Amino acid sequence: MNPRVTTLIDTYQHERFIAHAIESVLTQDFPASEMEVLVVDDGSTDATGAIARKFAPRVRYLRKPNGGQASVFNFGVPECRGEIVAFLDGDDFWLKDKLRVVLDAFDKHPDLGVVGHGLYEVDEAGSRCFANVPDRVYRNSLRTLDDAIAFRELRSFLGTSRLAIRRSVLEQVLTLPDDMIIEADEFLAALAVARGGAVVLDQPLTCYRLHSANLYQFAARDPDRQARKYRSLACLVRELPARLASAGTPPDVLAAVMAPVLLEAERLRLSLEGGAPWETFRVERAAHHLAYKDASLGYRFFHALVLAVGLVLPPRTFYRARQWYSDRGFVRLRQLIGEPTPADSLVERKAEVST
Repeated sequence: MNPRVTTLIDTYQHERFIAHAIESVLTQDFPASEMEVLVVDDGSTDATGAIARKFAPRVRYLRKPNGGQASVFNFGVPECRGEIVAFLDGDDFWLKDKLRVVLDAFDKHPDLGVVGHGLYEVDEAGSRCFANVPDRVYRNSLRTLDDAIAFRELRSFLGTSRLAIRRSVLEQVLTLPDDMIIEADEFLAALAVARGGAVVLDQPLTCYRLHSANLYQFAARDPDRQARKYRSLACLVRELPARLASAGTPPDVLAAVMAPVLLEAERLRLSLEGGAPWETFRVERAAHHLAYKDASLGYRFFHALVLAVGLVLPPRTFYRARQWYSDRGFVRLRQLIGEPTPADSLVERKAEVST
């Protein structure tokens, strides 16, 4: 008899964190007899594999050549036997009631194929820094423009360690483009929501770890990581629209979903490869219009000044200056002239938590 749920842990060079990730699954408030645990190692050269193997036979360990996140999903999902597949990055970990709450949500919404939820951001040692949750429970099927606008923020609650999908939906979604070295979870989640619909819970059930080797979140300017992220975003821009259209996503919804991805990819391209100053002006003006619906007179003057600088400086110089401005905390000075009003309707409750 197949298990009710398979936990698929994707891992690469996580020797410091993989034991914590696995233990957070094995200690779930959920019957062990209804759960399968699968670790897919994307060719780690550190002690990740040796640590994961110690959890046998409760954990099944599979190793593959290094290829990135999409290749892990393409390799690992067909090995999953559970009705539901719950994903976990090898550097993150779950709260004790994660699986029980998520499976209850699937039972409550038998017509939906995806469940996501809030998270805690934790530091390298695992201490909680912030709680980040949606302001309420959301349903989304990427069928209306309101769905698309909400999804632009909801996608942060559908990242790997917050994502669970019915296997019947996953079979309609795979395979993913192998060029998605990172951000394959965004590609996977968007397609799964379009195919099966989703509910996003207003509870933090996973801990997302911020650390120096994180492949997606990195504070300092790092050209190699930026280039890797750009390649994945470029693949997302190139491949996702056609896949969403084939899933029945209306054109206006598709355009709204892709808009912030296109802008992020363009910003990275200009900062890495350069271009014409008018391209900086176009991208930054579009990003402002997408992000905000109203602003004070002082902020409008500030933004006009930024656009003027963008028309003068080469793009790579402009984005280096922008990073310098952000790194030194000068963004706080904007509060003196008034913060703009966000355009999207979804309100995230992000609050600092005591450790």
